[in-house]
Amino acid sequence: MRKFIVALTATALLAAPAYAQSRGKGSKRPEPSQQTEDKKKKDAAAEKAYKDALRAIPDNKISDPWTNMR
Repeated sequence: MRKFIVALTATALLAAPAYAQSRGKGSKRPEPSQQTEDKKKKDAAAEKAYKDALRAIPDNKISDPWTNMR
């Protein structure tokens, strides 16, 4: 009987954090809201800046230093 109680207690203690995550204020998914025009413009500008930054990164062509050592 004692082993059963210990096992039941251990199971309850391990399951408590998972149960706590599913409860509370954040348990419901937020309703998808419509984006405002201002938000869309900011997102588009951020995306453009990101792509421009990626294009500015030079291509590193790493050459093998042992190529001519044969």
